[in-house]
Amino acid sequence: MIKTKPTGPIPSGYYAIDGELAIGGYKAGALVAEYGSPLFVYSTALLDARMAQLRATMPDHLDLHYAMKANPFQPLLRHMVGLADGIDIASGGELRMALEAGAAPRKISFAGPGKRDEELEQAIQAGVTINIESPGECQRALKIGAAGGIKARLAVRVNPDFDLKGSGMKMGGGAKPFGMDIELVAPTVKRILNAGADWRGFHIFAGSQALSADAIIETQAQTLELAARLATTIGQSPEHINLGGGFGIPYFPGDEQLDITKVGKALAGQFKQLPEILSSTQFAIELGRYLVGEAGVYLTRIVDRKESRGQVFLVTDGGLHHQLAASGNFGTVVRRNYPAAIANRFEEEPAETASIVGCLCTPLDRLSDNAAMPKASVGDIVAIFCAGAYGATASPANFLGQGPAVEILVE
Repeated sequence: MIKTKPTGPIPSGYYAIDGELAIGGYKAGALVAEYGSPLFVYSTALLDARMAQLRATMPDHLDLHYAMKANPFQPLLRHMVGLADGIDIASGGELRMALEAGAAPRKISFAGPGKRDEELEQAIQAGVTINIESPGECQRALKIGAAGGIKARLAVRVNPDFDLKGSGMKMGGGAKPFGMDIELVAPTVKRILNAGADWRGFHIFAGSQALSADAIIETQAQTLELAARLATTIGQSPEHINLGGGFGIPYFPGDEQLDITKVGKALAGQFKQLPEILSSTQFAIELGRYLVGEAGVYLTRIVDRKESRGQVFLVTDGGLHHQLAASGNFGTVVRRNYPAAIANRFEEEPAETASIVGCLCTPLDRLSDNAAMPKASVGDIVAIFCAGAYGATASPANFLGQGPAVEILVE
């Protein structure tokens, strides 16, 4: 007896037209017919709705940044540049893409533990804020700025002495390659100030992919307390503090939406009680998957249907080379099913238990494992949801010579 495994919750905002999944008002089948398969489809309507929801729930004087590592697809990035208050990058390549998308240099911040000298130079010349990750990186940045006669814009990334409870990926607490341990922060900031560079403030990121409002509220409170303590030690108010992000989205069975209304109310209350040294500081949060993850769907066509020892396999022309995370090979300890559907049978009831597998010669290439699905045939289209973040660029597209999927942005 094959045990049927549940799939994650399909995000809100998706519906059917004539029984078929619609994305931005277009039937999935029509999109595949026009653009081919496999195909990533991103919805501007869902991007706009998510940002509007955040604007309505977060404090008015909180900037909302887009961490473009989640999805740098140029049409989507241009759209996000118009929606967000800032763009957070993690490489010289992302700097180039952000500038090409129309981002103002002074609204770009650059984090990452391994910045090359040429990347630092490009960022300093462009006038973006660099989140310094170590005393050594600080020394290199100051030297590059001085050599070019440019007043570098430098913030200090802090490795906090706490992490975000329940986060899928911990970015702070303990030994980390990200940011500076607390005792190194004040000396580094004083070095920046003594060199005549432009100290912008702090970047404090404790973790990501958390669904607990209480955990995020606690972490934000700890972050504000830490920032105040550091600023007091330095003896100068920071102009800007990036509080990190950590807002998660539901991927798996049992996951529930983050209560951002609760988070926003708590943060507004914390802002009302800021110590004097932070009273004039501008705050921001940086979000990636929370802004774009649920706005994307991966569509892939079934090319074969087969049975083996009583189990049904729906073999697609896509796979983990485009959707590594959905396959469970992107840091997942226990493999669980992403939200998935047969797109052209979106309103049909489940009729069988089937595994959706890709076209690669590896047993790791499994997009859904023994899930309840309508009975599907060759030519039907599989939809994998929550594909708007860490999909196309976070997956090994060239594995086995397969190549990238097409990406499109629809209304």
